[in-house]
Amino acid sequence: MEKKATRDGYGEGLVELGENNPEVVVLCADLSGSTKASMFMKKFPDRYFSMGVAEADMISTAAGFALAGKIPFVSSFSVFVMGRTWDQVRVNASYSGLDIKIGGSHSGISVGPDGPTHQALEDIAISRVLPNMKVIVPCDAIETRKATIASAGIQGPVYTRFGRAAVPVITEDDTPFTVGKANLLREGSDLTIIACGLMVYEALTACDILKKKGISARVINMHTIKPLDIAAVVNAAEETGAIVTVEEHQLFGGLGSAVSEVIVQNCPVPVEMVGMKDCFGESGEAEELLEKYHLKDRDIVEAARKVLKRKK
Repeated sequence: MEKKATRDGYGEGLVELGENNPEVVVLCADLSGSTKASMFMKKFPDRYFSMGVAEADMISTAAGFALAGKIPFVSSFSVFVMGRTWDQVRVNASYSGLDIKIGGSHSGISVGPDGPTHQALEDIAISRVLPNMKVIVPCDAIETRKATIASAGIQGPVYTRFGRAAVPVITEDDTPFTVGKANLLREGSDLTIIACGLMVYEALTACDILKKKGISARVINMHTIKPLDIAAVVNAAEETGAIVTVEEHQLFGGLGSAVSEVIVQNCPVPVEMVGMKDCFGESGEAEELLEKYHLKDRDIVEAARKVLKRKK
């Protein structure tokens, strides 16, 4: 299976936007090569702005561009562009409702050797709590390109989360993508696995393992964390009676929390969550870390076993 980093999709999306919309400008905090904003920089140098290691200033500058009628895309590592700038994002983007599009690269534990200081595992929580903010976590490079392009047409701030590691490409150019509309990847009747980001692939392989055990699992790609596709979650709860959520993020405040909020208000069923269990990561290769912190298909299978036991 082809592998490609989701950050490549971000760079490709920026270039496509630049070709079709002269109002798009790109700002980056001294990490254009890492975030792939360099793709836009090389093609549209007059619309690219290097802000140095000054992420908070970058958000405020983007606010100025937005007030002038531009569509600014700002990017850095997720832990910096969302964590270090939370005050500016809250006031200048969220409270003001400005058209600032935030690209967070190198998210999750799959950053690998960069270690815990650079592994953003809290960014979904601190972004989805903000009023007016949309939060997108694409599953592969193709979907990241689509999400980047789609965000330009959304009124108000958008946070798109993507990563460094090359991950399997599981969607195609003609695969539907609509912000706020989950994609059903596999039908199933015994339980539903709801995943985002690179964990969607792990969910699909877990589905195959479960099938061999005689268990029918529905798989949903919940690429938009906010606004969450409430109908997809409720239907899954009503029709399968058990949910497993899967994310490369802290269990507190992320996809699992968002899904559980819907479940308890609409159709209470057993829920098991796969994610980072209230801990920081460490330095290591991406695959080693995913194994160590139980973010692999076998861990999803174990969560499925637990939730089915509770369902009975």
